Amino acid sequence: MSLIDELIITAKAGKGGDGVVRWLHEKGKEFGGPSGGDGGNGGNIVFRAVRDLQVLRRYRGRGTFRAKDGEPGMGKEMAGRNGEDAVIDVPVGAVVTRKSTGESFEILEEGQTAIALHGGRGGVGNVHFKASTNQYPTESTPGKAGEVDTLKVELKIIADIGLIGLPNAGKSSLLNSLTRAKAKVGAYAFTTLEPNLGVYHSYIIADIPGLIEGAAEGKGLGHAFLRHVARTRVLLHCISSEVEDPVATYNLVRDELKKSDPELLKKKEIILLTKTDLIDDEEKERRVQALAGLSSTVLSVTILDDAQVKELGDALVEILRESHTSATLST
Repeated sequence: MSLIDELIITAKAGKGGDGVVRWLHEKGKEFGGPSGGDGGNGGNIVFRAVRDLQVLRRYRGRGTFRAKDGEPGMGKEMAGRNGEDAVIDVPVGAVVTRKSTGESFEILEEGQTAIALHGGRGGVGNVHFKASTNQYPTESTPGKAGEVDTLKVELKIIADIGLIGLPNAGKSSLLNSLTRAKAKVGAYAFTTLEPNLGVYHSYIIADIPGLIEGAAEGKGLGHAFLRHVARTRVLLHCISSEVEDPVATYNLVRDELKKSDPELLKKKEIILLTKTDLIDDEEKERRVQALAGLSSTVLSVTILDDAQVKELGDALVEILRESHTSATLST
């Protein structure tokens, strides 16, 4: 099942209910003073974060989202009922942007809600127009229209570890080996067209689509890759033992991250030399030493060795725990 990580929708907040002209009915009088109530406010367009990466699928092909209108006011100064909000569930990590203004907001916690479009205010009843010079006002105001706009929803996955690297760096196979994920694996570029997720000891690992030189300008999977990298706590930079120059491969990926967002370079990064069954121990050691000058943590693995996979998983858990502790102390 493919992951939908971008959605364009049209939404309309509810119209405010009209204020009304009403009168008190008093014995012996044709009508008493004004008593027209206010209209209820229109419903809002609300986004709510849920822990379901596939939730956007339910909205494909749907027409305009509409919140309920507010009800008109009533007599005895009673206000009309407010319109019901239209609540749109989105995955944790979603970014919602208004087309008309370019304004955007993020929803980062499960259960968090945010109003994207406000319903119109209800009109006021004739009771508000009473004055010493106007004892029997016949004025009221209509409700205001609710906001209408096109909204773009983008998912930026929040993961503990993001597997990054060029196509065919062994990321999907590694994810499958560490977790129960069933990511598609193939001996050709761009097997992974959208992020795959797995869980290892309660930590979320995201296999993020591979990129090529020029990804920051949109080549290959371009921004589809870079958008998801932004939300990972730790980057696991996978470099295949198949490449002739692992240092040059490392620098190519880092350059693309820098072009997209220099802040990405500040994330904690682990270098992982993959597919080490393809080279002998001497060559593996030579490559690990070359990469050691680029990161404080360089690991290696072949998924053909279950013991190595477990050793890698345990090392990653320890690094994540230390990273979480450091972040807590710094705050």
